[in-house]
Amino acid sequence: MLKKGFLPTLVLVSLSLLPLSACARLNIGVTLHPYYSFVANIVQDRADIQPLIDSGYNPHGYSPQPADIKRAFELDVVVVNGIGHDEWAFEILQAAGRGDDLPKIYANNAVALMPVSGNDQSVNAHTFISTTAAIAQVYEIAKGLGALDPENEDFYRSNARKYAKHLRSIKAEYMPDIAALDSTNFKAATMHGAYGYLMQEFGLQISAVVEPRHGVEPTARQLAGTIDEINATGVTVLFAEQYFASKLADTIEDETGVKIYSFSHISDGDYSAEHFEVDMRRNIEELRRALEFSASLNSSEEADS
Repeated sequence: MLKKGFLPTLVLVSLSLLPLSACARLNIGVTLHPYYSFVANIVQDRADIQPLIDSGYNPHGYSPQPADIKRAFELDVVVVNGIGHDEWAFEILQAAGRGDDLPKIYANNAVALMPVSGNDQSVNAHTFISTTAAIAQVYEIAKGLGALDPENEDFYRSNARKYAKHLRSIKAEYMPDIAALDSTNFKAATMHGAYGYLMQEFGLQISAVVEPRHGVEPTARQLAGTIDEINATGVTVLFAEQYFASKLADTIEDETGVKIYSFSHISDGDYSAEHFEVDMRRNIEELRRALEFSASLNSSEEADS
């Protein structure tokens, strides 16, 4: 695991936030759906929230549009992932001439970052696919917004604590069922290296990451290579993004014998205060189903022995 603050320049930017004038109502930009949910729960009705890109666009490999640049002119601050998931946002800000003067809150300053996989030392930018890492980001965002808006600082901090407590309750709700399942022989691969933080908070590990490209349906040759790689890992469970699973699940299951379960990347659909919670609940429920399947295989092996 990589240590906190391994990107010191992010800390410097966060510390540069300066308060706005009294009575000003913040117009807060966000780059990703989870950050909209986090900010909405922190500020409630005391600030405005402006997604940097419209809903319906995939933020992976996004190409900035003219309307995005126009929105950037109106922002007082922007909340960013800053570790690889929203590089396009910095292109938008530069094109709008806001690259240097617009305050930025780097949500991941307080998150203990991890690599994509054991063999890949690039940073896993999907820190928001986890209630634990999300809570760290909520507090970091509230701190940054309070520095810009001192009149509402206590309000933001209080709301962050309440929201963090609510997110903890989601994990606590599912933990007894998940802990009761036999995960001794749980061996899973993923079609994208995005789920490490979710697995980590439930004490699980990913054995292999096998998707060559994210969010893109593979060619027949790539699919054949993926199937060969899955068969070589000896895994019984495969986690895929919803889009990928819906397109290729039957083929992969037939050729490998693994059971596919799908996760949300929490980065599409409409922006809302509830979006993060809804998708995280679905992800945890899907993880529970995968563990139930793995436990059933363990029971079958014991019965046969």
